[in-house]
Amino acid sequence: MSGSEDSFLSHLFELRDRLIRVLLAIGIVFICLFPWAKELYALLAQPLLATLPQGGQMIATDVVGVFLVPMKVALMVAFLIALPYVLYQVWGFVAPGLYAHEKRLALPLVAASVILFFIGMAFAYFLVFPTVFGFMAKVAPEGVAWMTDIEKYLSFVMSTFIAFGVTFEVPVIVIVLVQMRIVTLVTLREWRPYVIVGAFVVGAVFTPPDVISQLMLAIPLCLLYELGMLMARFISKPEAAPLLESNQPHNKG
Repeated sequence: MSGSEDSFLSHLFELRDRLIRVLLAIGIVFICLFPWAKELYALLAQPLLATLPQGGQMIATDVVGVFLVPMKVALMVAFLIALPYVLYQVWGFVAPGLYAHEKRLALPLVAASVILFFIGMAFAYFLVFPTVFGFMAKVAPEGVAWMTDIEKYLSFVMSTFIAFGVTFEVPVIVIVLVQMRIVTLVTLREWRPYVIVGAFVVGAVFTPPDVISQLMLAIPLCLLYELGMLMARFISKPEAAPLLESNQPHNKG
């Protein structure tokens, strides 16, 4: 009993040490980015600022918002920059408990999931934001000054980044489900109509109430689902075919 308690405590201490390293890494990067917090927010707000009407600008309704919002952006960027080191610490904690075949599968999937999440964020920033903001600028009623609070804009950007980042994780999710034999490829193909409907429901919930942005989330989700099934087909090991002959009586000539 004492040995199991010692093992548990050693794992707990290791987890504490790795969490401290993660926080220190993010803190160091954040301190380095602190002088450029305003520039980072301006870069994040560029898709909206580019579509505002002549003389339009963003506003801050909170007294300390002009300070806190750029700090939040700098902290978010610091986390993204430190993410490889964060994942390294996570891997160092969980890897000793994995089998060799699980390590061979987990490491590529973790790397792919991070890359796909970044691609999803880039898709939202470079394609979705200009399209959505351009549409909003055109439908704004005459005489209405279309401006937004910087805190609300940050909230919108973060939720959109998360929605598209998670959406681009669909291939990894499909591969994991197939590899763990939770579902089969045949079942995933049967789910295709429901996935298509669900994709448009997700697009309606997590995007602004316009058809364009909903399509820009739903269509990639459906395509990524198909990509996940295609990749899972090549990665998954074929199951051993049943030996029917062994169950049949042998006719000796």
